[in-house]
Amino acid sequence: MRRRRKAKAAAAVVVVAVVNEKDPLIVFMPSGKRGRFSRGTPVLEAARSLGVDIDSVCGGRAICGRCQVEVAEGDFAKHGINSLAANVTPCGESEDKYRERRGLGDARRLSCQAKLEADVVIDVPASSQVHHQVIRKPHEDHDITIDPVVRAHFVEVPVPTLDEALGDLERLERTLASDWDLDVQSSEPAVVRGLQQALAAEKRQVTVAVRNGRRIIAVWPGLKESLFGVAFDVGSTTIAAHLCNLTGGEVVASAGKMNPQIRYGEDLMSRVSYIMMNPGGEEKLISVVRQAMNELIAEVTEQVGASIEDVLEITVVGNPIMQHLVLGINPVELGTAPFALATDSSVDVRASDIGIDINPGGHAYALPCIAGHVGADAAGVLLAEAPQKKDGVSLIVDVGTNAELLLGDRDRLLAASSPTGPAFEGAQISSGQRAAPGAIERVRIDKETLEPRFKVIGCDLWSDDPIFAEEVKQVTGIYGSGIIEVVAEMFLAGILGADGKIRASASDRVVEDGRTLAYVLHSGDPEIRVQQNDVRAIQLAKAALHAGAKLLMERFGVDKVDRIRLAGAFGAHIDVHYAMVLGLIPECDLEEVSSAGNAAGTGARIALLDRKSRGLIEQQVRAVEKIETAVEPRFQDHFVEAMAIPNGEAGAGDTSQRRRRRRKRS
Repeated sequence: MRRRRKAKAAAAVVVVAVVNEKDPLIVFMPSGKRGRFSRGTPVLEAARSLGVDIDSVCGGRAICGRCQVEVAEGDFAKHGINSLAANVTPCGESEDKYRERRGLGDARRLSCQAKLEADVVIDVPASSQVHHQVIRKPHEDHDITIDPVVRAHFVEVPVPTLDEALGDLERLERTLASDWDLDVQSSEPAVVRGLQQALAAEKRQVTVAVRNGRRIIAVWPGLKESLFGVAFDVGSTTIAAHLCNLTGGEVVASAGKMNPQIRYGEDLMSRVSYIMMNPGGEEKLISVVRQAMNELIAEVTEQVGASIEDVLEITVVGNPIMQHLVLGINPVELGTAPFALATDSSVDVRASDIGIDINPGGHAYALPCIAGHVGADAAGVLLAEAPQKKDGVSLIVDVGTNAELLLGDRDRLLAASSPTGPAFEGAQISSGQRAAPGAIERVRIDKETLEPRFKVIGCDLWSDDPIFAEEVKQVTGIYGSGIIEVVAEMFLAGILGADGKIRASASDRVVEDGRTLAYVLHSGDPEIRVQQNDVRAIQLAKAALHAGAKLLMERFGVDKVDRIRLAGAFGAHIDVHYAMVLGLIPECDLEEVSSAGNAAGTGARIALLDRKSRGLIEQQVRAVEKIETAVEPRFQDHFVEAMAIPNGEAGAGDTSQRRRRRRKRS
């Protein structure tokens, strides 16, 4: 009887697939959720059917305007879609009336009114999402020498006289030399244009911003006590900005947002592919990332009541592709071997030259990249963590869509990247989502009953707490740290075998899911299952990370490292116990495994606040030995071994040890 039910279900799936192939395919970004729907289906209806997070309160009557979306245009090879604005119906009367009454951006559509005509990619902006993402890239406390590249100097410039034929700029330079012992050599054109007005406003008393002690970049009337800089960590998934007081060094405001380039591809290679398939496509990716950075500058300055013209310097770290795009460089050469960088040096330019809106005289400093797949974000981590100053061998892993690894000691340092993919951040997972209130981030499974309990982002209560349902209105999905924990807990509870296969069980938590099994983590609305494909996605990601670490260790000549530091927004939220259970990282004493937080962002702050650090990191990256995993035969060997849980090198003794650790923690 059971076999007959399975056969019927399989047959039903086949029939649906055949019918659906005739219908338009819609892909929603940044969630990546997709499905086929009949022509004429409203985009909002398709979104709700797929569980895509789009706000709407007017019942689809084109009144509230909360359901705005954008039709992404271009050839999306990853999805097999050539997406065009014409692939949804044109604006109708209701939408035109809303546009006249309330305004609607040229690229925006109301998803309740736009209907499917052909295959299309739809971008859901953050403003249209009910559950806005929590950007988990806070700044970390770190000892930093405060010696910024830009300093403020208050001076009183002498009044012009008939017997001294000097211009006001020359008088200002002479005053800076006498009062502050500065040998100023040049000035920004904007300074010269506005200098006399500034001198006249406050009886020739002005505050002067001087860069590197040699160039005047800004002048304000009277005394200006605070000048600011912004440290950027431009990730493939999120962008974080930290506004720093250049005088005291403190972080006075922080903000983050999703990288809008996600609409062109969830991972880096998808974005490179988009550029290859769409001539001029790099301009779109350059434009949206710069726009996001400008929005963050406006947001952090508004938090403290400052102006964007109070920002005199920005620093930028990012992976090589992000770094290239921020600087306006086409990154297609990074898409294929030998993965050539346009430049691996630091870049110091006027911010306006790369489309960043700060003070007209302000500059942007981009840290150097280490290799074609090991970027300036890894250089930032190196600057913040300084493994070359510590005893023993350190492994530092910046966990993200593309994991970057540093291994070394006082004498030698190696670097590599490993293509982990977006699974750790919730993509490619059936109920996965990025960090937002309601997303499951902590999981425990009773090994006797197989009953789960969990915590969600935005609430400190466990799900078995009597008032959990009152505090959490909806459980929305599962975040990356929750995915790690539930797979590890399933293994510890015996639900998963070492091969990652979900085992049959008498518990009603383990259910049939097509031809495989699934574990029901949350049985409410929506139901959240851990499917076999979800486990496989985590296995692939963790195997890539583990293989990269083992390759570096093999090249370095060590079997074990003395310490492991997990960096990055996601790395900061991994429970190191579960990372070890899964074999995500190589064997190490748990006491020596810790979080480095947003180390890349910390490195960007160091470069912003300590000018000597710039020369230091430029020198250090030259000494790093680069290992390219893509062309290393041994990487594949380590990858295959690491697919098992914990990994192919672990024996029963190791597994037992992990079980004992878990009982001790409980």
